[in-house]
Amino acid sequence: MEVSLYQAAAAMNATAQWQELIAENLTTAPISGGRKREVLFSDIQAGMDPNAPSGPQSGYSIPTATTVTNFEPGELHVSSNPMDFALEGPGFFSVQLPGGKIAYTRGGEFQVNARDQLVTNQGYPVLSDAGPIQFNPNSSEPVTISTSGEVSQGQERKGKLKIVEFDNPNFLTMIGAQDFQSDIPEAQPIPAASTKVRQGFLEAANTSPTTEMTGLVTAMRMFEANQKVMQMQSDRMSRTITELGGTS
Repeated sequence: MEVSLYQAAAAMNATAQWQELIAENLTTAPISGGRKREVLFSDIQAGMDPNAPSGPQSGYSIPTATTVTNFEPGELHVSSNPMDFALEGPGFFSVQLPGGKIAYTRGGEFQVNARDQLVTNQGYPVLSDAGPIQFNPNSSEPVTISTSGEVSQGQERKGKLKIVEFDNPNFLTMIGAQDFQSDIPEAQPIPAASTKVRQGFLEAANTSPTTEMTGLVTAMRMFEANQKVMQMQSDRMSRTITELGGTS
């Protein structure tokens, strides 16, 4: 078995996925609260099938690379909009999707819609402990929010933002550049204990365009190098077959 062909093919497959994720990361870099996607290269022996029995008859396969979300926080930037909010800590805002399901986001570019509800820039209602935040259309009092998430319009309390944390956010399902869902028991939200809200700030995506472009060059070079390895091994095998076939 020509293991080197499997090794090169596995590397090409992983670097191709890496290039695709880099393109996605560059797209989401300008989005507030966007989260970077990364590739984890397989740590199993290249070419070996982990499901095959051990021994001389072990099978071979092309290991696949695993993609994960990087939940490191982005930088906080001052905003001139009092309806912009950022989270300082590991928490997430809770928002309601059109179908009624709950999603979680780090993006804090909020606004007030025609129904006088606090919504995301996608139009999703931002949730409090008692449902969507509802403002009084007849009041001209400013909207303020405390570091603990208490929302007020003037002196009138409007609710406390439903901010949650996760023991392991890697179990969350990504449904957009900044939105996530918890579809499995391992990704159940708990009330935020170490997250603060900052009014008049926005969290930048945790993606660096410069770093991504550098990674893109590296991925392309790795892909080309392994492509050459496959071509070399293919040529060598062809010469071997030709020489053996011509042996009398």
